[in-house]
Amino acid sequence: MACEPLAGKRVVKVTEQKTSQDWAHFIQELVDVHYPKAEKIVLVMDNLATHSPAALYHTFAPAEARRLVKKLEIHHTPLHGSWLNMAEIEFSALARQGLARRIATVEELERHVNAWQCQRNV
Repeated sequence: MACEPLAGKRVVKVTEQKTSQDWAHFIQELVDVHYPKAEKIVLVMDNLATHSPAALYHTFAPAEARRLVKKLEIHHTPLHGSWLNMAEIEFSALARQGLARRIATVEELERHVNAWQCQRNV
């Protein structure tokens, strides 16, 4: 999940796992689809091992990884500082508002998450 609080915008991507390749593809989507005209995209994220520029180089050709990295300004929240991470706050809201019950399939989860995202985005 990525969120832009001042714009009231959230971008949520459902994946079966949480891998560095999933993160790299999400970053590529942010750069190319959601913010194609941005000179810099500032990311504030937790310190997961999957959240690193190295993941871009492991996933894409060097030229593509370099292009993506040049667009990013990455800041990490302190350890045990998830309360500072807006995406974590949004995940909490999603869990309370959109995922109050067990969801059996990834497809059903995507439908619920997309509906929540549309409702929350201004």
